[in-house]
Amino acid sequence: MAAPSCGAPGVWIRGTGPRSGSLFTLVSKAFCSTAAATSPLNAQRLAERLRAQQREQETKKPEPTNPIQRRVQELVRFTGQLQRVHPNVLAKALSRGILHQDKDLVVISKPYGLPVHGGPGVQLCISDVLPILAKILNGHKAEPLHLCHRLDKETTGVMVLAWEKDVAHQVQEMFRTRQVTKKYWAVTVRVPMPSAGVVDIPILEKEVQGQKQHHKVGKLPPTGVKHQLRVHLSFGLDCPVLGDHKYSDWNRLAPQKLPVGILKKLGLKQSKARHIPLHLHARQLMLPALGSRKEELHLVCRLPRFFAHSLHRLGLEMPNQDQNGDFEAGHLRAQ
Repeated sequence: MAAPSCGAPGVWIRGTGPRSGSLFTLVSKAFCSTAAATSPLNAQRLAERLRAQQREQETKKPEPTNPIQRRVQELVRFTGQLQRVHPNVLAKALSRGILHQDKDLVVISKPYGLPVHGGPGVQLCISDVLPILAKILNGHKAEPLHLCHRLDKETTGVMVLAWEKDVAHQVQEMFRTRQVTKKYWAVTVRVPMPSAGVVDIPILEKEVQGQKQHHKVGKLPPTGVKHQLRVHLSFGLDCPVLGDHKYSDWNRLAPQKLPVGILKKLGLKQSKARHIPLHLHARQLMLPALGSRKEELHLVCRLPRFFAHSLHRLGLEMPNQDQNGDFEAGHLRAQ
């Protein structure tokens, strides 16, 4: 009896995520035509097998020798893991970064790459784990926490939650009426001119070219509208935030193009610039008196590790603190 014929086809898949656009072979194992005829491979099982083999190949890849590239790769892996972890794991991670907690509010340090709300392609977000976080902090009978405001997916820093919906509405009204003092730290490509002032440049929404439909949005700075700081820094002051791959070019979506000097200091090539994270950090919030609390609440969140490393590599000074506890961001820029 003749042996069944076997082939060894290669399966080619275009990568998604951090290595989007690369073309590589995932499997080249032989499949017997006889076995295939008697036991057809389920499409879902095949997809799972391919994903498992892709993960196995990625773990076998040698680590880059450049320390900056290693940190970028670690950041890419970390942000991808945030979307894949169990909600309980994410809630525990957030509980370890509590900045302040009282009977009205819980203030967390928002991680990089974690969306606040759900949406297309979002597997896990902060709002999903608020019931779990509340139980971790206040027992199994605790009601879910409530969001008081939002931060962009790529923005890090101070984020305020409330135990009661009424308190959340009060804090939201404080944000809306500009009673909350907000301070962001950012590394910008080029130096803003002038170094201080009020940006009052209305920017309209526009569709941009790409494989999928995309829009870029901007409004006036004090309004708290989505992406306002990034829009005004890039298109108003011609100083995009380092790692802002959405608003560095108005007409198309593409990785940010950086000056040779910045790339050299970061130890990166332009082809790797797409992995540079957004360097925008919600450093401080000052909330007015609320409920039984009669004094202003001053909240501060330390820089994420990648942000601090970039400052060191770029030779930038940390903002100075004056006698009133204020921070000047005059030196926080990439030239």
